[in-house]
Amino acid sequence: MTSSIIRLARPDEAAILSDLALRAKGHWGYDIDFLASCKEELSYTPSQLLSLVCCFKVAQVKHHHIVGFFGLNFLGDEQVELEALFVEPEFIGQGWGKKLLRSAVEVAKVHQAKKIKIQSDPFAEDFYLANGADKIGALESHSIPGRFLPLLEINL
Repeated sequence: MTSSIIRLARPDEAAILSDLALRAKGHWGYDIDFLASCKEELSYTPSQLLSLVCCFKVAQVKHHHIVGFFGLNFLGDEQVELEALFVEPEFIGQGWGKKLLRSAVEVAKVHQAKKIKIQSDPFAEDFYLANGADKIGALESHSIPGRFLPLLEINL
């Protein structure tokens, strides 16, 4: 694995991160119609990247190449939601997701969180379970009514 840094995303990267999220979702074989229904939920605005509620981070390799990012939503009551964790498709399976998840856990701990909630894509469920999450239920998708997604939790 090439050396990397984790840093705050910049507002001018909103379109780059939105496109990365859609490419990463598309990696799992979802069709064009499905991806179109997810586009709004997977799009980020410059103000979201500045918000105290969503702390987006990116991992980089080489010079200015974003390989992935995560977002945390601080819910209060010592809970944090992993709002996003996406890896550029060409880097999936190389350990970048694990590195991003570890960084998200570190940030949550700094903010005194006791749990991280995750509404996972079904294709990512095994990844989260292998990295310390427990399945606690299912929640309906924000993008597609009637589709239920695994609800997971990491105790910190």
